Amino acid sequence: MPNQAQMDKIKAGQGFIAALDQSGGSTPKALRLYGIEEDAYSGDAEMYDLIHAMRSRIAQAPAFTGEKVVGAILFEMTMDRQIDGKPTATYMWDERGVVPFLKVDKGLADEENGVQVMKPMPELDALCERAVKAGVFGTKMRSVINAANAEGIKAVVAQQFEVGKQIIGHGLVPIIEPEVTISIADKAAAEDILLAELTAQLDALSDNQTVMLKLTLPEAANHYKSLVDHPRVASVVALSGGYSREEANTRLSQNTGMIASFSRALTEGLSAQQSDDAFNGTIADTIDSIYQASIAG
Repeated sequence: MPNQAQMDKIKAGQGFIAALDQSGGSTPKALRLYGIEEDAYSGDAEMYDLIHAMRSRIAQAPAFTGEKVVGAILFEMTMDRQIDGKPTATYMWDERGVVPFLKVDKGLADEENGVQVMKPMPELDALCERAVKAGVFGTKMRSVINAANAEGIKAVVAQQFEVGKQIIGHGLVPIIEPEVTISIADKAAAEDILLAELTAQLDALSDNQTVMLKLTLPEAANHYKSLVDHPRVASVVALSGGYSREEANTRLSQNTGMIASFSRALTEGLSAQQSDDAFNGTIADTIDSIYQASIAG
């Protein structure tokens, strides 16, 4: 069973979820935005050391606490490492009051019917067992929707819930993330189809099955309000999806009950070259702006 204190914190929604789960493919870009060019390291080991140092610096910033940050999504390698001498998930909850989640998907399959479903996850059960032992509360897995294709969107949502039930079986709470690409011409139509498919899957869950949803900020304000209010949903969080932090915050504040789960928008303006005072000041301002947008709705 999920930790009740952590569940209460997530359901209360007084804050946002920090996405610190860049994978191998997106790590070089995240480091480059942080002021570390690819010629500054050689090989994956050094790259992962640098991204862990960045995540550790964020997690140890004075403003990064459960007062405004209710959860953090970790990359598998981050879960396996330590911050300030403690396993990362333990550090997040015990020292910062932040609920730990784990990214579990292994990337995206090739596009078909306008969508990308998740690649197979043959080691998911073993990973979930490790996550439970590490003190992780929930998981996150991402699919992508690139067109308002009913068949494709149905397949994305069906796969998300099938895997989600497997994760629930381990006592974890899955964050189901069917991301709608923000640049597509038929985004609003895709969101209409997605809402219907998510509702059908949620209605079919049993009373002891709880999920979270991570959704692209919609074209119509409060488009997903019925999901926020659904009894099987602990929380609906928003991904920034490439919007600037300013636009993401503006859109978020128009959606009642949705809170942020930003990655790029969280680290915008941070750099490895900043002094600790400058870094901590920047992250404090960022955390406050995302927090205000999260609770404004």
